[in-house]
Amino acid sequence: MSEKILIVDDEQEIADLVALYLENENFQVFKFYSAKDALRCIDNETLDMAILDVMLPDMNGFDICRKIREKYNYPVIMLTAKGEEVDKVTGLTLGADDYITKPFLPLELVARVKAQLRRYKRYNTGKEETSDVLIHSGLVINVKNHECTLNEKPLSLTPTEFSILRILVEKKGNVVSSEELFHEIWGDEYFSKKNNTITVHIRHLREKMGDSFENPKYIKTVWGCGYKIER
Repeated sequence: MSEKILIVDDEQEIADLVALYLENENFQVFKFYSAKDALRCIDNETLDMAILDVMLPDMNGFDICRKIREKYNYPVIMLTAKGEEVDKVTGLTLGADDYITKPFLPLELVARVKAQLRRYKRYNTGKEETSDVLIHSGLVINVKNHECTLNEKPLSLTPTEFSILRILVEKKGNVVSSEELFHEIWGDEYFSKKNNTITVHIRHLREKMGDSFENPKYIKTVWGCGYKIER
């Protein structure tokens, strides 16, 4: 069964092009040029991913992302204008898993889509994991069920946040660089030192966990090296 992917972009040429490339990869595409129709699809279809343009005529992509995260944890990729760093940070903070800047190469977008879906499917089937349950200082990560609790209270995490936390707990006591996290999660080579994707996800994780940046109990920043969770 092919995965179902939602595309929302009011620039019809871009939406049509993305849809064509994804359909050539045997994905089932739901393509819309406005938020209103997209929201109806989100409510009525069982989707596996959403690709959202930030700027739409009737509602911005951030609001659609927020509505998705109220009910679903499937991956969300944001399409942002060139150089709009605030768009990228806002999207990631609201629960998006990745972003791509216009103009972009369609094959790069297809690669990112496949990487997100591989990770999402892996963590929802519980395959390729060394342990079904990871426990650390009140934190319980059920890899098979994609559930996480902190001091017996559930944490609502996006797939990317879940992945980062799982990796850090699995490698607790060791420093994990942003580049290592990036490659382990996305499995490709489009990382650059200017990419702040991991930084934003770490910040959002800390907020959800009530963890302090200055005196963290869980995720510690090792300047110039990466992140670690102490044993």
